[in-house]
Amino acid sequence: MGNPQSSRNKRGGEHFLLLAIAIAALVGMAVLGVLVEPDIRGFGTHEQLGLAPCRTMEWIGIPCPGCGVTTSVSLFWHGELWASFVNQPFGGLIAALIPLLAIGAIVQHFRGRDLYASALSLRLGRQIMILTSLMLAAWIYKILQP
Repeated sequence: MGNPQSSRNKRGGEHFLLLAIAIAALVGMAVLGVLVEPDIRGFGTHEQLGLAPCRTMEWIGIPCPGCGVTTSVSLFWHGELWASFVNQPFGGLIAALIPLLAIGAIVQHFRGRDLYASALSLRLGRQIMILTSLMLAAWIYKILQP
């Protein structure tokens, strides 16, 4: 086992960048979730942030892969966990995963671990494929919703 202090001394700018991203993601998601009200349509919550309506929905009448994600994040942070997953499963998953990952990164930082070295040691290909598959499944689910 190494000396945690020597590990702390070796942490570079990449570590602190990842830590800042983790903290910003946690704070940003909490602020987003609390400040915006979930749209009763199940999508379109992002419009409260001044963003344009979903063009895919406007042009071809089906939701885009991200339709409902902001609504699900807002539902999640308003304490409506089940509604978050029912509305857009991928959005509910993201709303749950980002805080867990961010808190994990903060804990690892205080334990003296190098977040950048830890990130490099991960083989992300499989995780990215799984997340992409889940996003596509959630998109199909969203398209099939009445």
